[in-house]
Amino acid sequence: MSETRWSGRFEAAMGSLAARSHQRPWVALFVTLVLTGMGTFFARDLRLNADLANLLPKTFQSVKDLDKLRTRFGGQGNVVVAGIGAEPEQLKQFVDDMAPKLATLSEIRFVNAQRPSQFFDEHGLYYVDLPDLKTIEERIDARFAWEKEQANPLFVRLEEEPPPSLDFSDIQKKYTGGANMRLAGQGGLYYLDPQERMVVMLLKAKGSSADLGYSKTVITQVEDYLAKQDLSKYGPGFHTEITGTFKKKIDQQAVITGDLARASTLALVLLLAYLVFHFRSALSVGLTMVPVVAGLAWTYGFVGVAYGQVNLLTAFLGAVLGGLGVEHGIHLLGRWGTLRSEGMTSEEAVRETFRHTGFSALISALVAALTFLSLSLSEFRAFHEFGVIAAVGMLVSVASYLLILPALLGLVSRWGWVPREHQSQSGPMALLARFLPRRYRAVVVVIGVALVGLISQAYRVSFNYDSTKLDDVTLPSVRLDRRIDHILGYSATPVVVLTDSEAMEREVVNQLQARKAKFGKDSTIDFVGALEDLVPQQQEEKHALLQSIHKKLQRIDPERVDKAQRDDLLRAVKMTAAQPFTREDLPVSLRRQFEPAAGQKGGVVLVYANVSLSDGVGTRRFTKEVRNLQMPDGSQVSAAGEALILADILDMVASEGPRILVAAVVSVFVAMWLTLGSLRNAVICMLPTLLSIAALVGLMALMGLQFNYLNIVVIPVLIGTTVDAGVHLIERLGEPGADFTTVYAETGRAITGGLLTSAIGFLALVFAKHPGLNSIGDLANLGFAVNMVIVLVGFPALLLLVDRWRNKHSAASTPASGDGTERPAES
Repeated sequence: MSETRWSGRFEAAMGSLAARSHQRPWVALFVTLVLTGMGTFFARDLRLNADLANLLPKTFQSVKDLDKLRTRFGGQGNVVVAGIGAEPEQLKQFVDDMAPKLATLSEIRFVNAQRPSQFFDEHGLYYVDLPDLKTIEERIDARFAWEKEQANPLFVRLEEEPPPSLDFSDIQKKYTGGANMRLAGQGGLYYLDPQERMVVMLLKAKGSSADLGYSKTVITQVEDYLAKQDLSKYGPGFHTEITGTFKKKIDQQAVITGDLARASTLALVLLLAYLVFHFRSALSVGLTMVPVVAGLAWTYGFVGVAYGQVNLLTAFLGAVLGGLGVEHGIHLLGRWGTLRSEGMTSEEAVRETFRHTGFSALISALVAALTFLSLSLSEFRAFHEFGVIAAVGMLVSVASYLLILPALLGLVSRWGWVPREHQSQSGPMALLARFLPRRYRAVVVVIGVALVGLISQAYRVSFNYDSTKLDDVTLPSVRLDRRIDHILGYSATPVVVLTDSEAMEREVVNQLQARKAKFGKDSTIDFVGALEDLVPQQQEEKHALLQSIHKKLQRIDPERVDKAQRDDLLRAVKMTAAQPFTREDLPVSLRRQFEPAAGQKGGVVLVYANVSLSDGVGTRRFTKEVRNLQMPDGSQVSAAGEALILADILDMVASEGPRILVAAVVSVFVAMWLTLGSLRNAVICMLPTLLSIAALVGLMALMGLQFNYLNIVVIPVLIGTTVDAGVHLIERLGEPGADFTTVYAETGRAITGGLLTSAIGFLALVFAKHPGLNSIGDLANLGFAVNMVIVLVGFPALLLLVDRWRNKHSAASTPASGDGTERPAES
């Protein structure tokens, strides 16, 4: 296109706006103060919400089901109180003393302190089907007949035969997987592990752990109560610890909040340290940082109005946007200082800086914004909000520099400040600028071979579906929680199917058990529990049969039974004497696990998994097995729980990832084509970024790094934040009379500073305790490092190679520059 392209007019407009701000600095600064005050006001109540359900749209069925579960059932999970460091009898006494008192706390619905093993042991035969009960009776009849024969002195047995067995283990085995047997558990009446010297109580809270404020309330209430008790009577080393869903969420939230605070502080310190090193001037550091701080205030004011909270991904955007904003400042202030050293007045330098370098910054910000907006196409709210906020932040950053920096420069210039003149012909960039024109062929070959080698390994990179790798497993509450399932004998956090009637309960149980049987050993369902299932049918018929069996068992002399079966006989006599029962006869602690919260109606079916619900692969299989149960009336019901939320997140990231990546690349390419006005230049500027991403993926495979549902966002971020380096280099080399050595020494230094400051926001996350945030920092900084090598070494060498080739094959060759180096042809 010609110089009359629309971008030329836009460049002139930016230069004019900057000059006007320079002329009237107090007006610009007053507007800045007002906007910053408004942003701070709207951002004042922003809070971090790390709940997984907050990362999915409210329209998702899993989110709706979870919200309904939290309303009707009070959410999932327990407050788990563990007594540790005493002998078994003392641990039992601790439970007997504390359980009734803890149950009276205002935020506790009930306390599950003992297994219902005694009840199920007494009533276990009611869970046996009638045909199997008749088989039991037939075996007893055979034994009874044998006993009568043995007692008859006139009876002579021709062959010595063993007595009919009273072993019912085959029938017992048939029912060991039932909910009654699993909930009864093994290991005694208390949830106690003698080897660990630990006993636990499960406290069901009235509210949901999704409400962090409520979680803190209930945990504080339990902790305060325990702190007031004299625990020394249970032994000198005895102490209590708290874990469970509520405690873990508080601790994990504290870790994330602490990580973000440390990351932000560290990022600020590193940014300031680098700016001091880069500019060697405290005032230059201030001129760069003031627009950044103001832009962040405006951005988070928008976040406060639009969302009212931040999630796990958007929470650390402040550090990232700060680094990206400083990059603009380095380019703008550096260019202004160079023009001033060449004799321009401050206003002329401002106009020229924002006309060219400012327009390049706008292009890079616009390109980055479009890249981030590609994330907003995702239904995954974490990606969607990240994309929108980052896009707004990028554009706001340029706007803040356009408004504030010229005004500040106008003031300091009037006060007689002159920027420190940087010697562009000295330093690492100047040395590299002189080296590349002499060795560009060798550099292209070396970088090219390395890229081919890395890209060839990209296919080996994998996706990590294990969410435990993204949580801080070093937390005491997390470590303790992993020991709880071992004591219980099953998962402490099942998923839940909400039901509206007893008939619906039974239908859900039947369908889930049928699915479990269908999948066989590949089933992810451990067992299914429901009150309707725990109160067996045909009790009257079974009772009549059990009475008959009971009378016959009483007539068998235990002394004449094999010692191995004698205890079983005595136990059977007791079990056959049990009376029929209803829901109200079930142990209170067991019954209340299936009852809705106060004021709610309906029931629940609890579905326990035999796979770790932190393992994404197993969770996705489990989710498919417990979803979309077809009811007789044509309706569908599904299990609800955070496991299903995690499965939806993983499915969404897996399905949307390729689409988002394509959208990011296409949007960047189109934006650069339109703004640069040249298809060729757009392709050239995109090349370093695309090669960097491909090489990064290959390097990840070699280093054993994996993608996960959090750090996958780094890829579009890198696309949007690294492409501007090529823009700045191509734009400067395309200016009339540009010399490669001079342009590279100046622009390369700014590009280095820009990439370093962009990486600083992520670098701070490398030191995070939270593995998810840590993985984002690791991947981002690795990406910036790869890009820096390509854009500062490989890309300029390639430009020189292409320029030399064009000069050889062009009818009108370009003469060499005065210092003996070639200059790439103008863009």
